[in-house]
Amino acid sequence: MDRHKVKRQRLDRICEGIRPPIVNGPMPARPLVALLDGRDCTVEMPILKDVATVAFCDAQSTQEIHEKVLNEAVGALMYHTITLSRQDLEKFKALRVIVRIGSGYDNVDIKSAAELGIAVCNIPSSSVEETADSTLCHILNLYRRVTWLHQAMREGNRASSMEQIREVAGGAVRIRGETLGIIGLGRVGQAVALRAKPFGFNVIFYDPYLPDGVERSLGLQRIGTLQDLLMHSDCITLHCSLNEHNHHLINDFTIKQMRHGCFLVNTARGGLVDEKALAQALKEGRIRGTALDVHESEPFSFAQGPLKDAPNVICTPHTAWYSEQASIESREDAAKEIRRAITGTTLSNVMTLTTSAGKRDACHLPIGIGVQGISHSPVEVSHVC
Repeated sequence: MDRHKVKRQRLDRICEGIRPPIVNGPMPARPLVALLDGRDCTVEMPILKDVATVAFCDAQSTQEIHEKVLNEAVGALMYHTITLSRQDLEKFKALRVIVRIGSGYDNVDIKSAAELGIAVCNIPSSSVEETADSTLCHILNLYRRVTWLHQAMREGNRASSMEQIREVAGGAVRIRGETLGIIGLGRVGQAVALRAKPFGFNVIFYDPYLPDGVERSLGLQRIGTLQDLLMHSDCITLHCSLNEHNHHLINDFTIKQMRHGCFLVNTARGGLVDEKALAQALKEGRIRGTALDVHESEPFSFAQGPLKDAPNVICTPHTAWYSEQASIESREDAAKEIRRAITGTTLSNVMTLTTSAGKRDACHLPIGIGVQGISHSPVEVSHVC
């Protein structure tokens, strides 16, 4: 029998009791909040249990989400492992707010969500330190070739002579005096810049959306065009969001504008880099080495895709953001944002609603569904849905 059918039958039985029982007479229906692509609600439950019923779906697509969630959920929490297109969003009949547990929101059709009256929020600050630290680790790894030296040791190369040392450590570069080019100087970009300067990097950046004067406060050099940054950087690191305008920002054309033999690091979004063009540049030596935490297709595998035969590649599985502390903080902040939506208070990081100037702004979204009169001793529900 089809495994999805078996799962759905099992979930039908589980979800029959998703509403709390009537306690001391009639009680308003409690709003339903669903964690779409996860199965652990232990962090979210204490924050939401007095205002909502919380369910988890552990889904990779909306086809795996229970019909009760599609029909009744007013709030959704999600990581980066599920994608919501307009077709997916239209399946939700009562959804009013989506909170992305993390900073990136390119896996949600923001425009369609706005048209459908669904607010989309993100949690941009909880993993800034982790992502910046991971980025610098990747940069240092490329310059000092730690991964390749470790691999040589595992393969039995003891590098006992100077000739062997030169062979296994070939390509290692002194950092002091190198130019690090940062594309996108938001929270993470700034954190990377401040970490890189003490190592001796000359830090430059390109960000057409950043107000004038920020570079002076941070002691950085602003570059007016992307082309100029590519031409003058020894190592380029990406820290911009992904949208329809910058998909494949790094492509064959922009790679040819780079300084020959530069390094490339991407801990932002996989779609920013054309991996086919990158693989070719690595094989030709136009790019000396690359470190990628995000990929065009995730989960990433070296067994397939254009990078499988490319040299000098370091890949990690979209974990630059992660630490135990950051994971808990981002989940807590996401649950608090959902709570604000349900209780009709101000939301902090709304992506779908803008001011007249086109800038993101906080928004008052008075959902307030089923909050009045809710028992303060709710039944805690954390079922697969």
